[in-house]
Amino acid sequence: MGRRQDEFAEFFAARFDFARRIAYALCGNWAEAEELAQTAFVRMYAHWGRVRTETADAYLRTVLTRAFLDTRRRGRAREQVMAEVPDRAAPETGYDHERETLIAALASVPARQRAVLVLRFLQDLSIEQAASTLGCSTGTVKSQTTRGLANLRKAYQALSGELSGQQGLTGLAGYA
Repeated sequence: MGRRQDEFAEFFAARFDFARRIAYALCGNWAEAEELAQTAFVRMYAHWGRVRTETADAYLRTVLTRAFLDTRRRGRAREQVMAEVPDRAAPETGYDHERETLIAALASVPARQRAVLVLRFLQDLSIEQAASTLGCSTGTVKSQTTRGLANLRKAYQALSGELSGQQGLTGLAGYA
């Protein structure tokens, strides 16, 4: 292997789990997250000669987020073909219903708003960094954050109300 391929292979091995976790936060499905991460790395490899090592993580985040938004923009309905219906694992004793509810609520938020929320709150990017990653203005990031949080709160309330018979947002009160 050449030096370029060795560098990329090392970067891939070190950052694949990082990319997969970001993708899961975006799409809410581990199989799709793995596919998104792989797509991002394939796209990155095509331009690896121009990627600076000090900005490689930011470039990966950008490619991954845009790959996610591309799948949503095209309106692809993800169909999972399976020979048999998979067994669902029983929840562990310490199963966190609040976390599961929050993940389900996040999955119901529109894709662009979800991308902004993941970048801002899970990746802890600034407004400017999120705007750069998404290729939009800081004002767009601010408005999408506001709308995304409002949609997330509504979805969380609806889901937590269904599960417990309560109406209330316990986990996101401080994010406004």
